[in-house]
Amino acid sequence: MAGVQENGRTGMGLGGVSLGSKNKYRRMDSEFPEDGNDASHHHYQDTSSSTRKYVIACAVFASLNHVLLGYDVGVMSGAIIFIQEDLKITEVQEEVLVGILSIVSLFGSLAGGRTSDIIGRKWTMGLAAVIFQLGAAIMTLAPSFRVLMIGRLLAGVGIGLGGMVAPVYIAEISPTEARGTLTSFPEIFINFGILLGYISNYAFSGLPVHTNWRIMLAVGILPSVFIGFALFIIPESPRWLVMQNRVEEAKSVLLKTNENEGEVEERLAEIQLAAGFTNGEKHEEKAVWRELLRPSPSVRRMLVVGFGIQCFQQITGIDATVYYSPEIFKEAGVEGNNVLGATVAVGVSKTAFILVAIFLIDKLGRKPLLYLSTIGMTICLFSLGLCLSLLGQGQVGIASAILLVCGNVAFFSVGIGPVCWVLTSEIFPLRLRAQAAALGAVGNRVCSGLVAMSFLTVSRSITVGGTFLVFSAISAFSVVFVHTIVPETKGKSLEQIELLFQNENGGMLASEVELGDVEHLVQKE
Repeated sequence: MAGVQENGRTGMGLGGVSLGSKNKYRRMDSEFPEDGNDASHHHYQDTSSSTRKYVIACAVFASLNHVLLGYDVGVMSGAIIFIQEDLKITEVQEEVLVGILSIVSLFGSLAGGRTSDIIGRKWTMGLAAVIFQLGAAIMTLAPSFRVLMIGRLLAGVGIGLGGMVAPVYIAEISPTEARGTLTSFPEIFINFGILLGYISNYAFSGLPVHTNWRIMLAVGILPSVFIGFALFIIPESPRWLVMQNRVEEAKSVLLKTNENEGEVEERLAEIQLAAGFTNGEKHEEKAVWRELLRPSPSVRRMLVVGFGIQCFQQITGIDATVYYSPEIFKEAGVEGNNVLGATVAVGVSKTAFILVAIFLIDKLGRKPLLYLSTIGMTICLFSLGLCLSLLGQGQVGIASAILLVCGNVAFFSVGIGPVCWVLTSEIFPLRLRAQAAALGAVGNRVCSGLVAMSFLTVSRSITVGGTFLVFSAISAFSVVFVHTIVPETKGKSLEQIELLFQNENGGMLASEVELGDVEHLVQKE
């Protein structure tokens, strides 16, 4: 793996990596540079209010594609009830219609890595919006299940493209100290989209069956209009510009996110070295996919963390909970329009607690939130399984089911929901980042699709309560995964994070340092 310069300093660490001119050992979860010449520690705090607003605006605009994903997930949970009644589809067709979007989106995610390396991060987001808009329009006008599926397939490709590239773009443009917060924005917008979908279900459910679900789906086209507007405002990723040898343009973008020109030069040198440029010439490297398929030990550790956390995010059943919340509440005894009203409560919980994660992710760190999230989800899923299996359909059972579903999505939103995307976008080196993140998104979408397409069938076989007991067991495994494999990346630049995985102990080392409070100290003066 190519050596990565540490904040432009001369002291050499792992793999020829600079650790700072004074070469100090420190805790791995601390800010690496401490010497007075290094301004990166104060990067975000020292920027002006206008610069901070500019970076936040870029993150917001880049996250708009995720409103489409969230809206589709939320609106389909209610629309499918009326689609089934209008088009007379079977239960199997219902499962396929709901789950196929996640499966197909993996093709968009796979294509997104290479596409974003060719045409740039921001124009890939624009392409994703166009494809989704076309799919949503076809679904809105669909006269049959077959045409509805064609629109669903196109929407899935668009969601896959947009879903993988936005976190990568935000991570590459964000200051180190705010990267966790800003990279969480896509997850906020997913939750906001889900809430809008639930509200849309509730608002239009009173219309005729032939019309209401079409209006529900059509509303999803509106966010793409704002995405088109955003493309003319946000800049291209400076790291992608460096990869294209457009260094002056990259410098111009960095100056917009950091007003200290000396610091910009330092960051630019870091990025150039990470991209494989020295004196303007690019080193010859293996093709990206060849390196991913035959990874070095450090890249293998990155892939285990990135792919693993993406899969655990979905196989713990969050999409089943969101897509089929009306079915879950019916099983608990909720009746009539109250079913869609209860789903709105789920959407509010999911959206509210993502805001908690935003404020804590760069203060507490990634791992504490992952512990809180996975442990809380395990408890809620296990309790929900018992509730649905033992309490029946009385008032206590209904109240408990609604509370536990809301609790599960709240714990998801405060941790593994946003942290999953943050980690995947920041742990890979620059040359691999887009396509490795795409690979992680593929795992996420495949797991989501499998869960969504099998939930009704499995719940008919082992009951809805039994299904959630299975989800709770998987969630318990996710706690073990976080504890043993996932490192802490808070407060480190993208170039510094690579150091965590170049050590022979990889991701395990970070966990051992934290949990044992063992200080690995290097040369102090």
